[in-house]
Amino acid sequence: MTATSPWVDPRLRAAWARGDWAAVLREYRRAAGISQSTLAGLVGLSQSDVSLIERERRIVKEIRVIERLTEGLRVPAELLNLRASTASGWAPDPELTERIARAHTTGRTDTRSADWIARVLAEHRRAEDDGSGAGLWPVVRSQLDTVTHLIPGASGPTADRLLLLSAEHAHWLSWVAHGEGQHGAALAWLGLAQGWALDAGSADMASWITRVRAYYQLGAGDPVRALRTAEAAIGTPGDLSPSAASIAAHTASMAAAGAGDRDLAHRLADQAYDAALRAPDEGDRPGWLYWLSPTRARLLLGEAAYAARDWRRAADALGEGLDDLEIGYPRDAAFYRMRLEDARLRS
Repeated sequence: MTATSPWVDPRLRAAWARGDWAAVLREYRRAAGISQSTLAGLVGLSQSDVSLIERERRIVKEIRVIERLTEGLRVPAELLNLRASTASGWAPDPELTERIARAHTTGRTDTRSADWIARVLAEHRRAEDDGSGAGLWPVVRSQLDTVTHLIPGASGPTADRLLLLSAEHAHWLSWVAHGEGQHGAALAWLGLAQGWALDAGSADMASWITRVRAYYQLGAGDPVRALRTAEAAIGTPGDLSPSAASIAAHTASMAAAGAGDRDLAHRLADQAYDAALRAPDEGDRPGWLYWLSPTRARLLLGEAAYAARDWRRAADALGEGLDDLEIGYPRDAAFYRMRLEDARLRS
């Protein structure tokens, strides 16, 4: 698989996870930019057969047809046993920890599968932005299963890289579980991610996971604990990137505002904004913080001011940020627009 494969597309992978052959064919054609006739040639069926399947006039049940579709569409290995795997439910599988515990042994691991999955995960992050993350849950579970199977045969920097990729997957699963109201499972995944980030020696990921824990605490109505946790994220040992330091400081600012310390909230918000501006290009930021552009930093500054009830400052920062917010984030745009309108009414 390469980065240009249609199978990097989240909607296609979600269709496969559902076992929806009509959607698989439609989404494959959309992602690949091909016609029904071209797809028919790939899978050894007629164009009319493809049309009937896509319109759900023909239900795919025959093993022979399933094999043709699977082989012709070159379904990635990590998806082949998806529906027969343990990639269901919300809680982590204890076997994952056993695999991770065997990291840093001697051996050589072919990392091509991990390279592919890392590219796919980048697309899944963006899919979660528009609210479609829950549909990809079993896919990401299956991807994590594939990555952790590589770890026992890895050592040194390769093992560190696989551990970090595992931590990124566990964080994604935690975030989606939390959004679905599965708070216990979300914390369980977060705990795994934290340990794997530390094992990988990634200060950025360790800080980010600690920051996410603070975010959960703040959402649960405990700003004092959230502030303490966010301050721990800021102080994570190691060389934090500006982006990781920025988002930790922003979360601490929000918690300080919730705890009633407006002066501290303002100081931390300014610290967060200044740090974010030190990494204006996406390539300068960790993959999971791809979104923390200067525009987003301005919106976060406004969000922190809103939390501190500094209405004028909030309105100014949110207004400037919304003017420059890129297309493709409807949930975020709606959230900040409501904050902006309310801040303007109160200022």
